[in-house]
Amino acid sequence: MSRKRLLAYVLVLGLVCGLGTATAQEMTFFRIGTGGTGGTYYPIGGLVAHCISNPPGSRPCEEGGSCGVPGLVAIAQSANGSVANINAIKSGMLESGFSQSDVAYWAYTGTGIFENKGAVTDLRALANLYPETIHLVARKGAGIKSVKDLKGKRVSLDEPGSGTLVDARIILEAYGLTEKDIEVDYIKPNPAIEKIKDNQMDAFFIVAGYPTGSVVELASSVGGELIPINGPEADALIAKYGFFAKDVIPADTYEGIGETESLSVGAQLIVSAKVDEELVYKITKALWNEKSRALLDKGHAKGKAITAETALDGVGIPLHPGAERYYKEAGLLK
Repeated sequence: MSRKRLLAYVLVLGLVCGLGTATAQEMTFFRIGTGGTGGTYYPIGGLVAHCISNPPGSRPCEEGGSCGVPGLVAIAQSANGSVANINAIKSGMLESGFSQSDVAYWAYTGTGIFENKGAVTDLRALANLYPETIHLVARKGAGIKSVKDLKGKRVSLDEPGSGTLVDARIILEAYGLTEKDIEVDYIKPNPAIEKIKDNQMDAFFIVAGYPTGSVVELASSVGGELIPINGPEADALIAKYGFFAKDVIPADTYEGIGETESLSVGAQLIVSAKVDEELVYKITKALWNEKSRALLDKGHAKGKAITAETALDGVGIPLHPGAERYYKEAGLLK
């Protein structure tokens, strides 16, 4: 989003909220890269932006106004996901973004999928947010009961730049498959669902906190199935990659779908090392205040899982100095 469009957005917001004649010079913009609108990153990103924003002219926190950072306007932007957000942070197009814990680690260390791309050494962590579950979603009647049954099927692995694509490839390999063994497509869950409805696709992967909107929509319309990711192959993945953990999607999370075993990774808010230390300190403090707690709890099913007590779980890259200062002051980091 261009600075001109951001400014227009804030000025309109000011008129609606009665912000008076606050000038653009008083504003600090903070862009948060999220994911597709059918996933979990996008709505959670909007909640985080709400928690940390306090546009110029707003009532102060102690008078019942926003408890965000004074003068800060945070904008959650739809994007392709983890890899795309990291690349945008690296290029300076974003100040921050959401990333899977595995992708953030690979990027910072220049390993895994970033082995031939070079390490993104300016990457810093602000907070671990919630566990993201790997969903393997199948069309009803497609004859898919296990990952191995994907052979010869029409499967979407998500778009390039997404963490989902990274994990889907790892899972296929663990079960003895490659992209050559399936009729592969690289599209987001929402268009994948449309293809499933038209009987043009059999399954798709999405890594997101449950319940995720795209799977809710499929289950409540034409129905669908969740395929378990378990067994010795899943155990081997956990042993090989420390960022994977066992997870279970509870029964009836999605209409008509029973309890399903799977794997999860951590969803993290990452930020450029170039962002001012004082600003990141204030953002971190605003994210974990009591008013933010209420917004997170009510705003999304995964909101209650976002806590200061788990903010450092699974963080495999350095904390931003501003975030580190807050966690030390809060007694969460020695």
